[in-house]
Amino acid sequence: MRLGALEAGGTKMVCSIGDETGKILDRATFPTLSPAETIPPMIEYFQKAGVEALGISSFGPLDLNPASPTYGYVTTTPKPGWGYCPLLPEFQKALGVPVGIDTDVGGAALAEFQMGAAKGLANCVYVTVGTGIGAGVVAEGRLLHGMVHPEWGHMLLRAHPEDPTPRGFCPYHDGCLEGLACGPAIDKRWGAPSRELPHDHIAWEIESYYLAQLCVTALVTISTEKIVLGGGIMQEKFLFPMIREKTLKLLNGYVAADQVLNHIDDVIVPPGLGIHSGVTGALILAAKAARK
Repeated sequence: MRLGALEAGGTKMVCSIGDETGKILDRATFPTLSPAETIPPMIEYFQKAGVEALGISSFGPLDLNPASPTYGYVTTTPKPGWGYCPLLPEFQKALGVPVGIDTDVGGAALAEFQMGAAKGLANCVYVTVGTGIGAGVVAEGRLLHGMVHPEWGHMLLRAHPEDPTPRGFCPYHDGCLEGLACGPAIDKRWGAPSRELPHDHIAWEIESYYLAQLCVTALVTISTEKIVLGGGIMQEKFLFPMIREKTLKLLNGYVAADQVLNHIDDVIVPPGLGIHSGVTGALILAAKAARK
């Protein structure tokens, strides 16, 4: 089956052609400008490719309630011009094929669950730590949605005692995960890009403390079997042992599961699909839409 995949990001839009196995046949990238400038060339790309279905993994927030009149719309995003953009309807109307949609992290979670680090399990959380922080949750084999979709980047945290900016940099909340631990927050806190900070800089002690609190929340709330940490910041692989150590310290033995107590390296992991979690998830969403 010839499938289209759209990874809709705040900076760029990555359009791919592939199949239900995750094989990529072609790819094109478009800058994220206004919807009027960005959507038409993407539609043309998929039309020329002759896709049979399309999957969209998008930045949000999104309306993912199929019964809603604004299903498939971007909603209250701070991205200029994209608030209440009818993303899914635009592609449905223009392409005339089935279209599936979820958040970017929802698609990546689905991919890691079916083909990546959480394959064979019933539950997982995929977290991206980059320009923003978001999480997709698979529970008992299904992507988790509620009134909206999970917004884990805005959980409130306990500030690190040595954090010089304990309120963080989120325009909506003081002391939330995204405002404290996303890439731009690190850059603003220390006045330098995170990639330039040495591994022994206090920045990473603080960052791993915040991400460990995220992991604790995932373990004590939804009791997930796998926490997959991806995104640009998590390319700093030295963070993983720091996060695991702090997670165990914060749990203090309370979650007495063998996997946590003795195999934490297998619980908090990098993506099994590497940088391809997003596109694979979009292809899975396309295949699901086609089957429906």
